[in-house]
Amino acid sequence: MQKMSSLIIKDQIFLKHDPGFGHPESQERLRAIYHRLQKGDLESLIVEKRPRRASKEEIAWNHTPGYIDRIERTAGVDHFQLDPDTATSADSWDAACFAVGAGFEALDHIYSGQFDTAFALIRPPGHHAEKDHAMGFCLFNNVALAAHYAIERLGAERVLIVDWDLHHGNGTQHSFYDDNRVLYFSTHQYPYYPGTGAAMETGSGKGKGFTVNVPLSPGAGDREYASVFNLLLRPVALEFKPDVMLVSAGFDIYKDDPLGGMKVTEAGFAYLAQALHEMTALCRARGLLFCLEGGYNLTGLSEGVAEVIKSCSGKLDEDEKEICEILKGVDKTFKELDYAIDIQKGFWKDL
Repeated sequence: MQKMSSLIIKDQIFLKHDPGFGHPESQERLRAIYHRLQKGDLESLIVEKRPRRASKEEIAWNHTPGYIDRIERTAGVDHFQLDPDTATSADSWDAACFAVGAGFEALDHIYSGQFDTAFALIRPPGHHAEKDHAMGFCLFNNVALAAHYAIERLGAERVLIVDWDLHHGNGTQHSFYDDNRVLYFSTHQYPYYPGTGAAMETGSGKGKGFTVNVPLSPGAGDREYASVFNLLLRPVALEFKPDVMLVSAGFDIYKDDPLGGMKVTEAGFAYLAQALHEMTALCRARGLLFCLEGGYNLTGLSEGVAEVIKSCSGKLDEDEKEICEILKGVDKTFKELDYAIDIQKGFWKDL
């Protein structure tokens, strides 16, 4: 058993997706993370494995056949523009299929009992991808498809997706908006791209109450995010009792990210990961899978990933432990959190 090590799913195929010169979602993002993994403080904490390729039939759990075929037709084409923000290159089809399969591979290892934490270091990212179109740098919805895989192949009855990316995961929300098997919890800068994610968006039909949005104003930092996790996510997660927890891990909430206005520090990422790891244990969930989403400051991205790994492995240094202990005790609300809690009280009795 390797429960104190984090499983890392990585592969050179993810460096071959090229959305074009000057695009913020560049190959340099993963190169920075891969370089950071080689440093001594992480080498003993990780076990690396390669992804498998997701089939078209598996991707069709969340995307229309026509859309899948459209992405497949970009294979071998040097550049194809799908929308103003999202483009493919000759190897993007392969990279996207392996990005989906990385989540599947990670979940197989979690469900085998080898690991309780995994990180799929993948691109293209996924949480903006809708059933029938690409948007926001995303081709296929990696985390939504991981949830489908857990349900369809591994027998999960309840899946919790936590999305801390700067941007709201419109595609993930829409994938499960009327589904009570998947609880989608999102913190995001608002109003901002893509414009979805108001606190009043709570699901529909049998999924009513299983979408939890916490839209935040620019400037939210470690204490605000800790308050959201401590006062809203934790009680909801413990009441929901997921079989497995998935994270859309976007590091664009970092204090110096060029695309955002949030103020989360490296230690803040350590606390978010620690809180989720503890919730996983308290819920007796099978494990915790992080899927890489955004993050465009290379230092914040690579160090944020490092903090997640160290935190889940119980290897934070003393200063980081002290900060995390302080953040664990944060219990002050603010107007956006108060509003979200008031809405969710109608669905969750432990709030």
